[in-house]
Amino acid sequence: MDNVFLLTGIAFILIGFILIVVGSLTTGNAKVAVGGFIGPIPFGFGNDPGLLRIVIIISAVTMLIFVLALLR
Repeated sequence: MDNVFLLTGIAFILIGFILIVVGSLTTGNAKVAVGGFIGPIPFGFGNDPGLLRIVIIISAVTMLIFVLALLR
């Protein structure tokens, strides 16, 4: 089971790198937003307010799911 998660994570990282390379080669006007966690706190940054709002919402929902899973 752990092998599946490891391979899935590596696949997501590789797909992300490929998408970034393809995106940088095809267009010059890109909108970017990135989010994640530092400990239990979600964060996000980007150059488009709409995308940033979506990233923060997804991060907050993910944090809520983790908190609810820990309380069970």
